Amino acid sequence: MQPISPYLTINGAEKAREFYQKAFGATDIFRHPDEDGKRLFHARMTINGGTVMMSDDYSKEHGGPPAPTPEKPAPVAVSIALDSPGQVDALFRQAVAAGGNGVVEPADMFWGDRFAIVLDPFGHRWMLNAPLKK
Repeated sequence: MQPISPYLTINGAEKAREFYQKAFGATDIFRHPDEDGKRLFHARMTINGGTVMMSDDYSKEHGGPPAPTPEKPAPVAVSIALDSPGQVDALFRQAVAAGGNGVVEPADMFWGDRFAIVLDPFGHRWMLNAPLKK
């Protein structure tokens, strides 16, 4: 695992898992459904070599903030570092085709990266970036 791994709280974590597979090529590492048969208690996935963990919203049972929504997105974003500008464009198109909302279209930025943002259907923002020159 990388030194810091995001843990996403999601309404509909099983559907999010499926979206991340289509949108970002995520692969399962571990998946533990809740005993209620309705929620996902914990899952761990790999996206572009990094680990992302998630669960359904348990804020009523265990406290903490509730899951974000597309109308009220999470205040933080997940960044995916890619190797080439073309990968930013391709992954952006793939994520939008899977049902994500293209918030920032791929563009060359002043800081030297190709950059885009996709909002997933569950309220999490994904920043895609790659250096313009290596």
